[in-house]
Amino acid sequence: MTFTMTGKKYEVSDELRAYAEKKVGKIDKLFRTESDASVTFSAERGRYTVEITIRNNGMFYRVTETTSDMFASIDSACAALVRQVRKNKTRLEKRLRDGAFERSSAPEAVPDEEEEADYRIIRTKRFPLKPMSPDEAVMQMDLLGHTFFAFRNQEADDAFSVVYKRRDGGYGMISDESD
Repeated sequence: MTFTMTGKKYEVSDELRAYAEKKVGKIDKLFRTESDASVTFSAERGRYTVEITIRNNGMFYRVTETTSDMFASIDSACAALVRQVRKNKTRLEKRLRDGAFERSSAPEAVPDEEEEADYRIIRTKRFPLKPMSPDEAVMQMDLLGHTFFAFRNQEADDAFSVVYKRRDGGYGMISDESD
């Protein structure tokens, strides 16, 4: 597992770095291929927050935990990540095609420079849209904790599609009308 550790207004000690690598490194055994882990530490008013994001074969797992102790936050976040990985790995293997975790194509976010226009765009991301089913797109959206997800719909000849979470708790899909 490859680690990226950052502190937001928080100095990350060597002891904390080693502890986080040890705890998060144990999650790597749940995956068949090499993973990338990003760990962000922050503190505000006596509350310590740890955000862990793991990328493995195009799947993203993200957890944020806040407690009164940084080490407890790491423990809590790792426990939540293990539950999330096991739950979604089992669900994907049952509901989707075989080999869902063995794909090599991964949507990698690459931020661009800020642009100024009448409507100010604050952040731009570019990533390859990989073909997947709408069910898999909804699953990926939930894993990331986002309200929408763009993908190529393999059930509609790789048409550009977006799934989104509706206010009533359901899901919606917007698709390209290709003639």
